[in-house]
Amino acid sequence: MLAVVTMKEIDAIFAVTDALGIHREKLVIPLGPSTPGRVRKLPSGKLEITVEAARPLDVWLRELPALIAAVEKT
Repeated sequence: MLAVVTMKEIDAIFAVTDALGIHREKLVIPLGPSTPGRVRKLPSGKLEITVEAARPLDVWLRELPALIAAVEKT
């Protein structure tokens, strides 16, 4: 179980969001994970991406584009 989000996890998220064309300054990535991981739009318009704590990062990252797309539709 992931206890702290490190640069390893942040770089992996950036690989996904860079491929989607999302500027890094539009992201907020808390250093504490949660279960479940989530994406939400903040009042500032930025996307908060909270890393999944319970599942392996590579599994959760495969779901990240769909999580982002769902939030950006709202």
